[in-house]
Amino acid sequence: MSPTKLVLASTSPFRRALLERLGLAFTTADPAIDETPRPDEPAQALVLRLAEAKARAVAQHQPEALIIGSDQVASIDGQILGKPGGHEAAVAQLSLCAGRTVTFQTGLCLLDAASGRAQTLVEPFRVQMRALSHAQIAGYVARERPFFSAGSFKSEGLGIALFERLEGEDPNALIGLPLIRLVTLLRSHGIDPLTQGSSA
Repeated sequence: MSPTKLVLASTSPFRRALLERLGLAFTTADPAIDETPRPDEPAQALVLRLAEAKARAVAQHQPEALIIGSDQVASIDGQILGKPGGHEAAVAQLSLCAGRTVTFQTGLCLLDAASGRAQTLVEPFRVQMRALSHAQIAGYVARERPFFSAGSFKSEGLGIALFERLEGEDPNALIGLPLIRLVTLLRSHGIDPLTQGSSA
């Protein structure tokens, strides 16, 4: 049996770096889909829909591949926090989150393009934010410029200083790709990183 081609339906350098940890050969592809939430769409439904939509968009050009799609949103009290896009919006978002719990929902889809069968799930992760002063928030935003990160912070960088406590089963989910659950899905397709990973 020829090796299964693995494709990550993402242009995110963070997701790529996470998947590289498994030591499996893979390529990446830009799914180029509309990620606009539907009216009143809950966070879990949104990330499930988009994770699968990304995988299926890439499947049109990769008909024999096993495709990984993922999407993430942050929310507070049910309100979805988008990517801030700029300094003022990031400061406002972090001011809203300071001293409160932010929930990240990460949708994951593993799509067998040949059969059209998709396995999907949502991995939640909660972040208890520290009580932060305006000066701390402004200083963080100026230094890290988290303008394209949900919740206005990068947990893999200085953003860790914003947190009081993390709660979840897979810390990788906070960065954008729940590797623990992904390994389980890959094994169901006969791909085991512990026995098939490259040494390169």
